Amino acid sequence: MLLDLAGVIYDGGTAIPGGVDAVARLRRAGLSIRFVSNTTRSSKQRVLDHLAAIGLIAAKADVFTPAQAAREWLLRNGRAPYLLVHPGLEPDFHELPSRDKRAVIIGDAGETLTYAVLNDAFRELTAGAELLALATNRTFRDADGGLSLVAALEFASLKRATVLGKPSPAFFLSALASMNCPPEQAIMVGDDAEADIAGALRAGLSGALLVRTGKYRRGDEKRFDPPPTATVADLAAAADWIIARSGPG
Repeated sequence: MLLDLAGVIYDGGTAIPGGVDAVARLRRAGLSIRFVSNTTRSSKQRVLDHLAAIGLIAAKADVFTPAQAAREWLLRNGRAPYLLVHPGLEPDFHELPSRDKRAVIIGDAGETLTYAVLNDAFRELTAGAELLALATNRTFRDADGGLSLVAALEFASLKRATVLGKPSPAFFLSALASMNCPPEQAIMVGDDAEADIAGALRAGLSGALLVRTGKYRRGDEKRFDPPPTATVADLAAAADWIIARSGPG
């Protein structure tokens, strides 16, 4: 099981009714779970603390984020990070080995973004650094609007970013690999018909359930291809659907 967090298990600081109990029922049914989030502001520890605050206890290995995917990419490819991310995310990149080669990692830099920082990132790219994006919609937003850092740096450096968050197939496959689970034996539950549902199905998962909570809007199930395997009221209903189909035979 891959379960989205925001909009599925909680909405802001509040648990969505029935969500915590649904996770407990899925666990009792013997299903392995990864909580997958596209967060680019919260470290994994902060996500775990948030889950604990709503009554859901999870181990560090249970949570998979774009920052973790980026960290694994850096280790596999022998690169050190140049971070263009929110300060809250920096702990997830601590204690990486020093490397001669670099990769620029773009998240939600927030108010830490300056022209000097952006220009330094551009110089890293022109010197040979790879460009990694934690999600496809990374923007820096202030009261006056937004700037797509990914698009700006791609244009300036003539490099295409590797996207590590949803809906990238690599994100789903990496999360499943952490459980030694092939995609054809996995189901995704999310509230985003494009990033969660269509993304998971394109990655080869056997099913993807769209919940009518969080960012869901009427008609979302018909807006993207492939469409959800099923559309259900909430995570509690999704758990019913999954458990009914995971028994003997």
